[in-house]
Amino acid sequence: MLDNGDRKTALLAITLLVPAASIGAVTALYIGGSWGQTLSVLCQVWLLVFPIAWSVFVDRVNLRFSLPKRLELLDGAIWGIFMFAVIVGIYSLFGQHWIDPVTAKEKAQQLGISSPNIYLMIEAYFVLVNSLIEEFTWRWFVCNKCQILIPGKKAIFLSALFFTLHHIFVIAAYSNWHGVILGSLAVFAAGIIWSQCYLTYRSLWSSYISHAIADLALAIIAWQILFK
Repeated sequence: MLDNGDRKTALLAITLLVPAASIGAVTALYIGGSWGQTLSVLCQVWLLVFPIAWSVFVDRVNLRFSLPKRLELLDGAIWGIFMFAVIVGIYSLFGQHWIDPVTAKEKAQQLGISSPNIYLMIEAYFVLVNSLIEEFTWRWFVCNKCQILIPGKKAIFLSALFFTLHHIFVIAAYSNWHGVILGSLAVFAAGIIWSQCYLTYRSLWSSYISHAIADLALAIIAWQILFK
């Protein structure tokens, strides 16, 4: 049985971590400049370093690497392909009318994306590396803390909500309010699926693979908007 101390510790961890994602998104997309970009990078570093430090020095757990099982890979691939199709379908039906290419290009320039080569390098990082970092942060760390706060299935929805918050600012920078609502609901649904994948296998492989494939769909769409 968890005591109030466990819940207070979990709440403190979430409070120190979750806002950093929104701060990083806002400073990068709405403030810009060297100061905004620097703070955004620091927030991204915090989202990785804090869960590791907290787990080692506060929770006293041993971080370990495990090889994927075949079922995890298959599950991740199926969910990833499904999400890829949904993302492309939503963009084809609605996104082209809700995203302003001029605004998108301006934001890309603000983020330092000045050429196709730079874009490809950045997106390779987001698809292959950042998706793994996000799964580690939001599923392995935040979802586990949410289970301490609200044991049971409700923790999945709470962790998905935390995961969605900073994405609202990102979507709002590129889309109108229709896109913000639909995009936020899509991110929330993805967060639920990825949390369930993690809790099913107690491993990040399934959620990471599907997350990476979903990010690939977004990268292809962004390429079309920025360079076609």
